[in-house]
Amino acid sequence: MTLRQWSDNGWLRPHTTTPEEIENLFQIVDRDLKDARSGISADWRFGIAYNATLKLCAILLYAEGYKAERNLQHYRTIQALPKILGSEKNDDSDYLDTCRAKRNTAEYDSVGVATDRDSDELIEFADSFRDEVMAYLRKNHPELLDIR
Repeated sequence: MTLRQWSDNGWLRPHTTTPEEIENLFQIVDRDLKDARSGISADWRFGIAYNATLKLCAILLYAEGYKAERNLQHYRTIQALPKILGSEKNDDSDYLDTCRAKRNTAEYDSVGVATDRDSDELIEFADSFRDEVMAYLRKNHPELLDIR
């Protein structure tokens, strides 16, 4: 299915983004990655790093003119990744969906769900993914990076 078909199904809605909105989201990503490196519990570090990756997926979706509906919002934002960057990103989408489930458990059900290794791995992924999202925007949507 395409993003357009997802929109027709009511899973996404049209969204017009601005360079300012994209800049604000990148600022959230940068703040979260900095905070995820601080001396807090692995569960919180993991949750904060997850939030950074979710924002990066949202940036891609916004750039393509869509926003996920509230029902299954995180899931659909993550699942849109290979639809935007290509099927070679299916494994990354699967990884982030696993992180989504782990973050939910750590947030709502249990303590000690994420390890320091889990958190470090997700932070490293987010750092690399941030560069990839920026490169995608430079190539496909440079107008969204035109902050004055």
